[in-house]
Amino acid sequence: MNDKERKPWVTASDVAARAGVSRSAVSRAFSPTASIAPQTRERVMAAARALGYQVNLIARDMITQRSSMIGVVTAGFENPFRARLLSDLMATLGQRALTPLVTNAEDPRQVRQSLEQLLSYRIAGLVMTSASPPLSVAQQYLEHRIPVVMINREANLPGADVVVSDNAAGAVHAAQRLVRAGARRLAFVGPRGASYSARSRAAAFEQALGRGDAFGATLARVLDTPSDTHASGIDAARQLFAASERPDGVFCSSDLLALGVIDVARSEFGLRVPDDLCVIGFDDIPAAEYDAYRLTTLRQDTRGLAHAAIDLLADRMQTFDGPSRTRVVPVAQVVRDSCA
Repeated sequence: MNDKERKPWVTASDVAARAGVSRSAVSRAFSPTASIAPQTRERVMAAARALGYQVNLIARDMITQRSSMIGVVTAGFENPFRARLLSDLMATLGQRALTPLVTNAEDPRQVRQSLEQLLSYRIAGLVMTSASPPLSVAQQYLEHRIPVVMINREANLPGADVVVSDNAAGAVHAAQRLVRAGARRLAFVGPRGASYSARSRAAAFEQALGRGDAFGATLARVLDTPSDTHASGIDAARQLFAASERPDGVFCSSDLLALGVIDVARSEFGLRVPDDLCVIGFDDIPAAEYDAYRLTTLRQDTRGLAHAAIDLLADRMQTFDGPSRTRVVPVAQVVRDSCA
C-alpha cells in the first residue's frame, strides 16, 4: 500500500462533526472521570465506532501534561503464576484507563537499557514484581518522583509501596495440614537466598513448627534451591530422598517445585503420594489440579494483588510524598489429594 492508498487517521474533529458535538465533548467522552451527559457520551461513542476512531494517547498525554503509561517490570514469563499476575495487572490498569508498558527483566544485560527506555516515555508509575531487578533500579525512579509499587518484594525501600501475599499465614496452614495428615519428618524446599517470598515462607514454616503447631513433628531439612522451577524441584527431591532418613512431608515455596518433587519421588524412589509422602505447594497454578498431581497448595490471589498494587500506585500518583505502605493480601488453602 502506497501513501495515496493508505487510509488517513480519523481525528477527534471527525468524530465531533459526525456526532454533532464540540471537540471538547469528544475529549470528555473518552475521559472516564470527566463530566458529560450519558446521552452525549453514547452519541460520541457511536460516531467513534462508525468511523473507527482510536484515541491518540500520546497526544492526550502531551495536552494534559499527565502520562497514562505505567511501566511493569517482570521476569519469568514462562512461570504460570507470574503470567496470571501480569494478566491481572494489565486488566486492572486498563480499567483505570492506564496503559501498561511491560519490560522483561529476565536478561540482566538488557535490564538497564530497558529501564532507561521506560524513563524516556515519562511513565507515570512503575510496578515491579517478585522476579524483577534489584532495588537500585526502583530507587532511580523514585529519584525522578515516579511512584513505585513492588509486589511480593521486601519492604525495605523508603518511598516505595509494597503489596505481598500473606506468606506467614500460608506457611502456618501448610505446617498444620502436614501434621494433621500424619507427617512427622518435614522438609522445606525453596530459593530462600534469591526470593523474598521463599525466605518469608520458610521462616514462618519453621516458626510454626517451633512454637507448638507441630505436635511431635520436626523440621528435618531445609533445602535452599537456586530457583522456584520444576527443574529445581527435581534436583531438591534427589537430595531429600537419597538421605538415609527421608522426609514424609514437604512444603515447597512454589507449585512448580512441588510438582518436581512429586515426579522424582514417584519415578525414581517409588514413593506413593500421599501414602508415603505428603506434599504442599504455593501459588495454585493450573497444573496443580491435574489428575497426575492433585496438589494441595496455597492459592495466591493475583487479582487481589493487582488491585491493591494499582490502588496504591494511583493514590501515589496523586500525592507522591509520604511514608511507605504495605498491603497484605490473604491466601486460600486448596486441599487436594497430595496432602488431604
